[in-house]
Amino acid sequence: MKINKELLLKIAHLARLDFDEKTAGDMEADMTRILDWVEKLNELDTEGVEPLTTMSHEVNVTREDVVRTHLSHERALKNAPEKDTDFFRVPKVLE
Repeated sequence: MKINKELLLKIAHLARLDFDEKTAGDMEADMTRILDWVEKLNELDTEGVEPLTTMSHEVNVTREDVVRTHLSHERALKNAPEKDTDFFRVPKVLE
């Protein structure tokens, strides 16, 4: 597929690309080469090939969610070096 100047300007507008006239010629040539390569891929026989959804065959291992007792405020704050009634006190990190 040949990219002409009109199509290049339309693509540039949609993609919010900004380039000068000198670069436009190079862009036309590059986009034409890219589209020619994609058209070459269309020649491949993909009959019976499953679509690829991920690059890895690994499967996530998950565990069941189990409701357990949680740590109370008092117990969580018990060994805190500095604390408020409900919160840990930490040094200021932002000005």
